[in-house]
Amino acid sequence: MNKLFNSLRKSVLPITGMVAVSVFFSACSKFDNENSNTNTPVAALMAFNLAPDKPAVGIGLSGSSLTNMPLDYTNYTGGYKAIFPGTRQVEAYDYSAATPFATTSQTFVANKYYSSFTVGAGGSYKNVVVEDKLTELDSLAAKNEGFVRYVNGITDSTNAAEVSIANGAKVINGSAAYATVSEFQPVDTGSVTLNVKVGVNATANRTITVEKGKIYTVLLVGTPASTDPAKGVQIKFIQNGVVTPVTQ
Repeated sequence: MNKLFNSLRKSVLPITGMVAVSVFFSACSKFDNENSNTNTPVAALMAFNLAPDKPAVGIGLSGSSLTNMPLDYTNYTGGYKAIFPGTRQVEAYDYSAATPFATTSQTFVANKYYSSFTVGAGGSYKNVVVEDKLTELDSLAAKNEGFVRYVNGITDSTNAAEVSIANGAKVINGSAAYATVSEFQPVDTGSVTLNVKVGVNATANRTITVEKGKIYTVLLVGTPASTDPAKGVQIKFIQNGVVTPVTQ
């Protein structure tokens, strides 16, 4: 995976001293870096809008926009974006306004991957920023497994979500407080059943196909009391990337 950052260094463009990113990229793709002539350090950030009452969210880093288009509810940046490392303010704002409604400070380290999840509703929001630790999965790439994690973005801060990820007899169970992001866990390839329950009646389930070496984030989202099916409790997922065995 480290080859990725050699290519990403070419994609970071400074604008008036702030940070702008010119391309999307796949988390674990291989790149040809033979002609790289720059050693500018970069980190990688993927951002999500999981706030059901925020239909058009922009994400900024210390006043510079990470997103050149607004993120609808449950949308994300489509991949990791290259950013300069250092301590930055991660800001979520209504795309038509300039004032952030959620801000958090995060130190980004060169050659590492991060995700930012904007969660909340009804005037109470926050950005949850985590390091994704994708490079730690390299050593497991030869096994017949994929990797899955979940984020609890369900807007019920009172009740923890009961989460189950199962493939045959192999089950990952967990009780996830609101805004929790789990670590990536190995899961056997094939059909994997996802279940979540919050409180007494708010439940959702779905089945996804996990492929060898692929890395997935399961998004647990919605408002338990909502009568709108599009805003009720749902399970969605995205693919972060693909782990490839390290060759000498």
